[in-house]
Amino acid sequence: MISSATLPVKPTLPRFEGNSRLRLFSGSSNPALSREVAHYLGIDLGPMVRKQFADGELYVQIQESIRGCDVYLIQPTCRPVNDHLMELLIMIDACRRASARQITAVIPYYGYARADRKTAGRESITAKLVANLITQAGANRVLAMDLHSSQIQGYFDIPCDHIYGAPVLVDYLVGKCLSDLGVVSPDVGGVARARAIAKRLNDAPLAIIDKRRQAHNVAEVMNLIGDVEGKTAVLVDDMIDTGGTIAEGARLLRAQGARQVYACATHAVFSPPAVERLSSGVFEEVIVTNTIPVPPERQFSQLTTLTTAKLLGETIWRIHEESSVSSMFR
Repeated sequence: MISSATLPVKPTLPRFEGNSRLRLFSGSSNPALSREVAHYLGIDLGPMVRKQFADGELYVQIQESIRGCDVYLIQPTCRPVNDHLMELLIMIDACRRASARQITAVIPYYGYARADRKTAGRESITAKLVANLITQAGANRVLAMDLHSSQIQGYFDIPCDHIYGAPVLVDYLVGKCLSDLGVVSPDVGGVARARAIAKRLNDAPLAIIDKRRQAHNVAEVMNLIGDVEGKTAVLVDDMIDTGGTIAEGARLLRAQGARQVYACATHAVFSPPAVERLSSGVFEEVIVTNTIPVPPERQFSQLTTLTTAKLLGETIWRIHEESSVSSMFR
């Protein structure tokens, strides 16, 4: 389910007149989220034609004048990643050639983010390559949520606003009034993320799972640093892909005496066999956001999906008004 009442139109936001410079367009990867963002801002999504030719080539046409406008293109580059990335690049190019004043690529989920460094010889740093493509296509700014590693911000030669899904997840957890909370990072690389959420949860104790990855999408849990005995453990990660890491972590936490185990992640990638692993009974609840749409066949009874529309809409408004974005997270 999507845990959120119908979002009200931002009360301080003036109704846009025909000469407003702000324009919002949606790619095909997550139109439901784009509609929610538009509703929060009190505007309509701009008209656009998208189609695919018989050979797979994509075609995009903006169907209103955007000359001199500030254009925001919402397109998470989720499955199928290459199609959605190419669509975003074409959208950017179309807006650039239509004389938009500023083009902001709003990427709630940034694909290829895990290829952010070389771990072996003759590998591509694809996260940097994608950043170059977006910049060369004509984007003036990028708005991304929960990048896999913060260093990716530096891969862009244009301004990059990096926002976090933590406020949405924390608000939901606080509303559940869970007792004896302990926040757990599923690996050493996620400690900063888990620590930030633990601080928001009244300085809940923090534990870390030590693991060793033997291959892509394969993880072996080795040890738990910290104490979860008798606690409600909340495993925190930026994304859940195949679910192997977080499910193995949950089993370790239960073996170490955790009373309940919850999983929290911003991005629900859910590649097979994630659904089977997550719905196997090791979690009381799996809490994600709607940066990536979860189709019906990948939903299960323990899944809760929270909306990020208000967070994205508020950020877009602040960028448009040239006010502080970072103050939202203090």
